[in-house]
Amino acid sequence: MNHEIMTIEEVAEYLRVSERTVYDWAKKGQLPCGKLGTTWRFKRSDIEGWVNQQLGAPATSVFQGEGLLSKILSPERVVFLEDCGKENALQTLCAALATSPMVPDEAELSEAIFRREELMSTGIGFGIGVPHVRLPSVKDIVMALGIARKPLADYQSLDEVPVQIICMVAAGSSQHPEYIRTLSVLSSRLRGESVRKALIASPDAVSALTLFTAEMA
Repeated sequence: MNHEIMTIEEVAEYLRVSERTVYDWAKKGQLPCGKLGTTWRFKRSDIEGWVNQQLGAPATSVFQGEGLLSKILSPERVVFLEDCGKENALQTLCAALATSPMVPDEAELSEAIFRREELMSTGIGFGIGVPHVRLPSVKDIVMALGIARKPLADYQSLDEVPVQIICMVAAGSSQHPEYIRTLSVLSSRLRGESVRKALIASPDAVSALTLFTAEMA
């Protein structure tokens, strides 16, 4: 049976690489994945999309992300979340994302975001939430960034660390490769604790945007 949620062993068999290689890629943020407790888990659809992109990608790494974040995020979509729970935080970010001309229907976006959240929390660990959807009405990939000074206690995460940084991503239905690439770049960008702490301490949206979109070493 092909399970939607895969283990390291199943991913290694699917990719025809060693389990150690899968573990290293997951740890470095080079595979779309998350943790359940201390155990890595992978969505089959995300892995299949990643493979399709890798096989069709040019020689340069799809994880470089040069200029990607600055193209899909702008200051008006960087929001500081004060004294609110998960539901209000997601609604606020949906409204911010809908300020982009790429997202013509806020109600459709909000419904899709919350429907996905009901299936599985998008708290991926390390205080990060990545609610993301693909919709026919979305014209191009775009994101909003939410920063909570205080942890959102009701935002469930794979490692049980409350979410403080939310990256909400919306893409068109036909943008699967770009979608997977963006999620991978976000994972790489936020894997460093120093970056996460600096974002939470940012004094304003422009400072947070500058930090978040800075080229990765």
